[in-house]
Amino acid sequence: MPAELLRVNPINPEAEAMRYAADFLSRGSVIAIPTDTFYGLAADPFNLAAVEEIYRVKGRPDQRALPILVNSIEQAVALSRGTPGSFMRLAQEFWPGALTLVVNASHKIPLKVTAGTGRVALRWPRSEVIKRLIDEFEGPVTGTSANISGFSSCASAAQVMKQLGSRVPLVLDAGETGATLPSTIVELNGDAWKIGREGAIPVAEIEKAMREK
Repeated sequence: MPAELLRVNPINPEAEAMRYAADFLSRGSVIAIPTDTFYGLAADPFNLAAVEEIYRVKGRPDQRALPILVNSIEQAVALSRGTPGSFMRLAQEFWPGALTLVVNASHKIPLKVTAGTGRVALRWPRSEVIKRLIDEFEGPVTGTSANISGFSSCASAAQVMKQLGSRVPLVLDAGETGATLPSTIVELNGDAWKIGREGAIPVAEIEKAMREK
């Protein structure tokens, strides 16, 4: 059965649509959602059956960790362990936005979500849809890209439907994201940091923020 395509206003998402989408998450489903970069797959990161379903939907090996989306710095801190000072510096500078920070995971995050690494990738996207969905669901959601593993990332709901329309029950359509690059990934380990992937935020901007301690 093809996914239900639900149009949502990207600036002011309809409350009823957000409640409807959050209900899918509460039932352990995986849904496709728009972010400020590409469309992602949202599920409850604390529901192991839902996490398993993400790997099935993507056809992705479960040795790869799943990023988690939040809608506040406080929520991110609660999901991390021994948050380094650099985390706060970068989060305050670039969140909400296209920056993913990799830190030691809180013990409450299932090991499967971290692919056994004990590390978690956290991001607060600049997206009103994500913000309202997390509020409605009352918790963070996964944010891995909504595409079949090895295929292109999707910048529109139409592209998601083409790849995953038969694999997920719901796709939230907020139009084209306009993105050409994914989020920039920065890995933090104590005082040490390194770029895991250069994306929408140039490395020079990260370096500048880290110099301005």
